[in-house]
Amino acid sequence: MEKKITLPITDEDIKNLKAGDSVLLSGSIITGRDAAHKRLYELIQKGEKLPVDIKGELIYYVGPAPAKPGHAVGPAGPTSSYRMDKYAPSLLDLGLKGMIGKGARNKEVVDAIVRNKGVYLVAIGGAAALIAKSIKSEEILCYEDLGTEAVRRYEVEDFPCIVAIDSNGNNVYETEPPKYRKS
Repeated sequence: MEKKITLPITDEDIKNLKAGDSVLLSGSIITGRDAAHKRLYELIQKGEKLPVDIKGELIYYVGPAPAKPGHAVGPAGPTSSYRMDKYAPSLLDLGLKGMIGKGARNKEVVDAIVRNKGVYLVAIGGAAALIAKSIKSEEILCYEDLGTEAVRRYEVEDFPCIVAIDSNGNNVYETEPPKYRKS
């Protein structure tokens, strides 16, 4: 059974999510990839104000393809999350509630998720066209010069994802593979 969540995500929503849960998100999320994360991180290191308020947000690691007429975005599949691992703990410590990407995260990110009672969701790689259908509109928030890597706001409806790491640190990348290993 899928859990439906209306965004912005609440602490109670996050507390009720368990690793392995299927989730459909509806509401507003922000986007960002490597280059945007690097810029945000550099501002944090300098103690400067960020150009986007990340408190209470979910960030989707995506660089969408150009939209076809009549569509909000082109194919919009998740980017490999490990590329943001250096930056994610600082963003979580500033109030980011969670991330959406693909693939495992390092120990520092998992620790930051637990410390901040956040969540890590994964979207299905290879399903970029399907995911794009759940994105109803987009708006560039900052770093327009980065092209597809600009920070955007998406309005989504029934955006499909899975809880990979819950607020207690339960992690499908650790718990699931052993179930399928041959002895």
